Amino acid sequence: MPGFLLINPRSGEEQPSAEELVRAADELGVATHVLAAGEDAGRLASEADAEILGMAGGDGSLAAVADAAARSGRAFVCIPFGTRNHFARDLGLDRADPIGALRAFDGEERRIDVGRVGERLFLNNVSLGVYAGLVHRREHHRRRRQALAGMRAVWLSLADRHPTGFLVDGQPVTARIVLVANNSYSLELFSVGERDTLDAGMLHLYTAEGWFPGSWDDRSGTGFTVDSRDHRLRAAIDGEPVELETPVEFSIEPRALRVLLPRAPD
Repeated sequence: MPGFLLINPRSGEEQPSAEELVRAADELGVATHVLAAGEDAGRLASEADAEILGMAGGDGSLAAVADAAARSGRAFVCIPFGTRNHFARDLGLDRADPIGALRAFDGEERRIDVGRVGERLFLNNVSLGVYAGLVHRREHHRRRRQALAGMRAVWLSLADRHPTGFLVDGQPVTARIVLVANNSYSLELFSVGERDTLDAGMLHLYTAEGWFPGSWDDRSGTGFTVDSRDHRLRAAIDGEPVELETPVEFSIEPRALRVLLPRAPD
């Protein structure tokens, strides 16, 4: 089997459809599986009889399949099929062309770093503090099918004006925003920007006291320990809401993931 592609049909609402992506993959000889609700993408990828593992989804869908690839030494293909696709952007993929990204199954290899929070892999970043709270509130209201869930989450987060006390490697830090990133980001108002590199072998821990930070404190290293007075912290791992037990251990695995990218045209 030349490749195995998992597809999350719930990642985004843009074209093409999951069915169109399946047909395009079939034409290239790539086996596919469209995920049903509740299926474990990481387990399916681990059990697949394929040397190349692919995932079509948004940022939150990719890590489980990338983890299966990294642990087994197999290659990974990212198909941008979500709402924002920040990881695909930083790889240099055309986020508007998921079908074109399928050419990566016969593409060129690039080795990149992966981060870990505990044993869990992350490709982009892990947020703590008010941004993580926003993600949790948005998901809570979305599950309750409330309209304007995202705006309601922002309003409630803005109403929470109290910074949180953290310990970073044993040193006290007061911040409303904590972001641990796999390689260095350009940080902008309201958003996390792009990364120039994915293979510098460094984590970056960014903190800011305000919702609209004019400046960020940036420290880099190959690992961090983040603790707080709470036994559990709300977090967002690549945009997915989770709760983490403290202390939280972060590490980086340099060049641990073999990523395939479409070949440049001649």
